[in-house]
Amino acid sequence: MLVGAIEAGGTKFVCAVGNESGEVLDKVTFPTSDPKETLQHVYDFFSSYNISSLGVGSFGPVDLDTTSSTYGMILNTPKLRWKEFQLLEHLTKHFSIPVHLDTDVNAAALGEYMYGAGKDVSSCLYITVGTGIGAGFVNNGKTYKGKSHPEMGHILVQKHVDDDFQGVCPSHGACLEGLASGPAIEKRYGQKGHLLSNRIDVWEIEASYLAQAIMNYSLILSPQRVIIGGGVMKQERLYQLIRKAFTNLMNNYIDVGDIEQFIASPKLKDEQGVKGAIALAIEKGR
Repeated sequence: MLVGAIEAGGTKFVCAVGNESGEVLDKVTFPTSDPKETLQHVYDFFSSYNISSLGVGSFGPVDLDTTSSTYGMILNTPKLRWKEFQLLEHLTKHFSIPVHLDTDVNAAALGEYMYGAGKDVSSCLYITVGTGIGAGFVNNGKTYKGKSHPEMGHILVQKHVDDDFQGVCPSHGACLEGLASGPAIEKRYGQKGHLLSNRIDVWEIEASYLAQAIMNYSLILSPQRVIIGGGVMKQERLYQLIRKAFTNLMNNYIDVGDIEQFIASPKLKDEQGVKGAIALAIEKGR
């Protein structure tokens, strides 16, 4: 059985064909432009394959409430050409096969859970720290969705004593994303993060915000593993700094076990999103 997968990002789309083992058999990447042009690229790629179902991890916000009249619609996105675009309807109408839609970060979490750093646990949280910050949660093979999908990048955190930066989030200013995303680092210091590798103060402040977030998520969701990826996490020293800050904050309140195992790096590199979409397609196709 062949299934299709789409990692629908705000910057680029990744389309893939996979099998029931989660293997990527073919893949293509192209920039996210307007919906008509982008979806034509999608249709062209899959036209060579007889796929039985399609999994989609999409940028958002996206309506995932199956009882909603706007189910499957991209909502109030800053990508104006995609605002109120009925993504699920267009895909279902074109392919006439089951299509399973989730957020891009939920799909990434499912990918790591099924095939990567979370495959030996029953629940895991995946956090991506890059242009924005988002997180997805998987428990017993199911991604979490409530009234809407989680927006964990926008939680409020306490400001670091040495940080007077006001944040870059247009809605909340100094929320987690406003303080710890890639654009926040660049705005605060006037340089992109990869040019600040030798500035330990930069990464101690960054780690303090991410550790606070992980403590909050851990107390609420109680995941067995927390996996952190994204462009900012290319700074390898961050993992140890986050583990140290998290341990200090938690102060033995909850025993998370081996901290090196509890807070982990991804194993799927840059394929967790598309592999998660494959997993969505497999589940929907059953």
